[in-house]
Amino acid sequence: MLSKRSINSGSISLLKRYKSTKSPSSKVKTTSTTTNQLTSQIGTDQELFFNDPVSQGSTFFQPNGKFIFETLKNFITLQTLYKYGFKQVETPLLFKKDLWEKSGHWKNYKEEMFKVKGYRECEEHEHNHTIDASAEEYSLKPMNCPGHALLFKKQLRSYQELPLRFYENSPLHRNERTGALMGLTRLRKFHQDDGHIFCRSDQISDELKQCLKFLDLVYGKIFKFEYELEVSTRPETNYLGELEEWDLAESSLMNILKELGKPYTINKGDGAFYGPKIDCKIKDNNGKKHQVATIQLDFQLPKNFELRFMNANNEFEKPIMIHRAILGSIERFMAILLDHYKGDWPFWLNPKQVAILPIKTKEPKFLEHAKKLNDFLIKGGKDCEDDIILRKDYHFRSYIDSRSEGVGLRIRDNITNSKAGYLVIIGEKEINENKYSFRSSKNREIVELLTKEEIFDRLVKLEDSFE
Repeated sequence: MLSKRSINSGSISLLKRYKSTKSPSSKVKTTSTTTNQLTSQIGTDQELFFNDPVSQGSTFFQPNGKFIFETLKNFITLQTLYKYGFKQVETPLLFKKDLWEKSGHWKNYKEEMFKVKGYRECEEHEHNHTIDASAEEYSLKPMNCPGHALLFKKQLRSYQELPLRFYENSPLHRNERTGALMGLTRLRKFHQDDGHIFCRSDQISDELKQCLKFLDLVYGKIFKFEYELEVSTRPETNYLGELEEWDLAESSLMNILKELGKPYTINKGDGAFYGPKIDCKIKDNNGKKHQVATIQLDFQLPKNFELRFMNANNEFEKPIMIHRAILGSIERFMAILLDHYKGDWPFWLNPKQVAILPIKTKEPKFLEHAKKLNDFLIKGGKDCEDDIILRKDYHFRSYIDSRSEGVGLRIRDNITNSKAGYLVIIGEKEINENKYSFRSSKNREIVELLTKEEIFDRLVKLEDSFE
């Protein structure tokens, strides 16, 4: 580690001169700004996303925003599959009305759904009234549970297969009113880390505990949020099943929370039409609560779809279904993180992880030295053009800032506006020694002269620390 005294380097001196500022942007005022205003502003400033009237309630993700979205999606998918034992599946976006009638959604959730008709079928019905147009009515799926029920039913299941856990992260569509649409927090099209567990009654307790453990991992350990738990009970009307089943399901959820020593409040009448749920809520910087994770206990959908498995006595038995989403809507969670970090992303989520700044932008040797590092970081620490990119490789979001402005201005701009996580400066000394001056944008005092391999190893540790 090198200080200003120990090495006479103009590039290191430049790196130390400019501090990062605490605010995410000189334009952002957080004291009276709502979460949606703030996320929209940062989304524009950092080129993350935008909304357009041509598709109200849907998001256009720009490359920087898509990186954050995919990083969150990949993180939660990795934990879901390999830490918590889910199997990834995919189901159609369109289903006939028959499916929704069977599941109960058509009766209890129809107003929140999009009905879809093919143009050809509508034309045929208009000219031939003997065709039943309603037979060809489809809806975009608002949730994955009916599709996962069909996956379970596809083959005969044994008690030894249970718990069977399905996971899907595909687009969902809900017909939110135009006036209710808000930024990333309230959308018509969104993605959810949707999981469904089919289990025996004696497995409910362990499965619920695992779901709550997963919730703790994400909100407590990784994102360090304080969260509140709410048990939502049977709606007064428009619910499926018998009161005894609802009482059993509600008491099961509350007993698990009591056993784990987790405080909770009761939200009377706000359960799903098919079962009670545990909702996880976190606050934004303005104190507004947002629902994120949800865990739901369902005795009804297995009954509606006539799901069954063969128990140890060679008799058929109905499974219990647990619905769970840990991030919930990934778009909404991204909005909460935008508000939480105010655009100053942790390294692993930062779409601009490393800014590489050659001091002299018109001299080829400076640009070549910058490109050598940039390619090395992007391609997973590989030099050879013939190397195959592997899934296990690390690929960092580095870029070369070779604008004609002076390096001092570029340093300040990459710290203050672009929010680059780390800066690399290239001067004569760095080229001569085949190294790079490397520092965090948050600490101007510590500047190191490192090889590209040493920088890569440092970034790997940062990525794995979730800092």
